[in-house]
Formats: sequence, C-alpha cells, structure tokens
Amino acid sequence: MADQQDPVFQIQRVYLKEASLEQPNSPAILAEQESPSVDIQLGVEGAPVTDGIFEVVVTATVHTKIKDKTVFLVEVRQGGIFEIRNIPQDQMGPIMGIACPQIVYPYLRANVADIVQRGGFPPVHLSEINFQAMYEQQQADAAAQQVQ
Repeated sequence: MADQQDPVFQIQRVYLKEASLEQPNSPAILAEQESPSVDIQLGVEGAPVTDGIFEVVVTATVHTKIKDKTVFLVEVRQGGIFEIRNIPQDQMGPIMGIACPQIVYPYLRANVADIVQRGGFPPVHLSEINFQAMYEQQQADAAAQQVQ
C-alpha cells in the first residue's frame, strides 16, 4: 500500500477543449498563387480544479495570410487533467509548465494538422517545443518585470 505522503503524478485525461477554423476570404483567396505567411502562437496555462487535481491547457493559434487577407485562422486548445499530490511547492511550477504541456502537446499537434487538412489545406505540422526553455524564458521575463 502506498504511503500517504508518496508523490503522485498521474494523467487523468487528455481532451480537446476547443477548436475553431475560420476561412473568412474563401473561396476567392484560394485562387491566389502567392505563398501565405504563417504566424504561430503557443500558450500554456494551468489551474487547480479540486484538491490535488489540475488542468493544463496548451493553446496553438495558426494565422495564415496573403498580403493583408486571412487565408485561414485556426485555434486549438488541448487540455489535460492531472492528479498531482505530495509534490514540494517549488517543483509545482516546472511540473505544470514543463511536464504537463509535454504530455498534452502531441495531441494538440495532431489536432491542428487534422483541422487544417479537413479545411482543405495542406496540414500544418507544428514543430517540437522545448517546454523547459519556454518555461525558463517565462520565469526570466517575470523576474525582469519585477525588477522594473
């Protein structure tokens, strides 16, 4: 039997929280021969759900444009529910900002590629993300903000 104080980190569920695809200039924009510009934004947020249960959501926004007209805009929010107990408080930030997003992100990548392809476009394959570097940059940015 596990000790009451043993650390616990378990995935409860990974799910598609929200997905949207907009093609406001179709079908006319589809006749354009110019290659679109692609802007990809990623975000991570986490919050407690109940005692020892946390939700982490990774968001990807993919905006493609030709000149100033949108070809398509996709936003996908992929969520994960995690049981996290008996972990020292100083380790919770890295778990919520690195470990959990690393688990959720492959599902997000697959959903983005699928939605874009189902919209009639070649799939967008999001590159691998170093969530540790992303987390460390966010921490450095937050520290710099406090100094100012």
